[in-house]
Amino acid sequence: MKNLKLKKLLSLVAVVSTVFALAACGNSGDDSVNNTDESGKNGKKSDVVYRTLDEIKEDGTINIGVFSDKNPFGYVDENGEYQGYDVYFAKRIGEDLGVDVNFVSTEAANRIEYLQTGKVDVILANFTVTDERAEEVDFALPYMNVALGVVSPDSNVITSLDDWNSDDQIIVISGTTAETYLIENYPDIPLQKYDSYATAKNALENGNGVAWANDNTEVIAFALQNKGYTVGIPELGSKDTIAPAVSKGNESLLNWINEEIKSLADEQFFHKDYDETLVDTYGEDYKEELVVEGGEIK
Repeated sequence: MKNLKLKKLLSLVAVVSTVFALAACGNSGDDSVNNTDESGKNGKKSDVVYRTLDEIKEDGTINIGVFSDKNPFGYVDENGEYQGYDVYFAKRIGEDLGVDVNFVSTEAANRIEYLQTGKVDVILANFTVTDERAEEVDFALPYMNVALGVVSPDSNVITSLDDWNSDDQIIVISGTTAETYLIENYPDIPLQKYDSYATAKNALENGNGVAWANDNTEVIAFALQNKGYTVGIPELGSKDTIAPAVSKGNESLLNWINEEIKSLADEQFFHKDYDETLVDTYGEDYKEELVVEGGEIK
């Protein structure tokens, strides 16, 4: 009798073990809907999280990361509404996709993180295309030209970064191309780093640094909107482009955005965007220099 009970117990253990083993095998082969392992380089599954185009349409809302303090590109107005060049484009994306737009306030340093963790579907936060960033996110076609620039007080206009006084600091925003460029090309210049555009601007106004290096579009806007400042270096380094970014591997959303940018060229959408959001700051003189239509760089 004891032997019979023992055999039954062992049989039961074997069945349970088999069930768990099969379940484990099933789980290992069942990729999460929002994960991708399509890199094709090492066969390892990526930790990047994203929603496909169909999932966004089914949900009825697209999450787009924009700046909330970078006037005139992305900012919150006195009524609590998002406005600016990037926001104007974001609203059109939502309209043509047939979904609502949920604006997510982002800072320069967390744009990639917000994509990789699925907090946003798209970044439209004045995101400069670089080779390093392209290893971590997928950029769509460009919609704007940009370079770096340096703004400083009229009392001490900085026109060159050569022969820099080692006691002076230059203001940058963490996670921007200005920070990267200065570290690589002018390692002896002390940097005063801030997380947001608002704090960087306040630092310059309070004399915490002798100059501020950032996208030339931003520093030109600052000088035009604030008396007593001059962009002594309007172009620093190479000319680059601004483009939307999606999570690495999210081909369905990337392809849709690329087609959207191409089709919008038929109506000169980004020229209209400029007229609605940037012309009061830059005037007509900068329009053709800054705007990119249809993703084609002239």
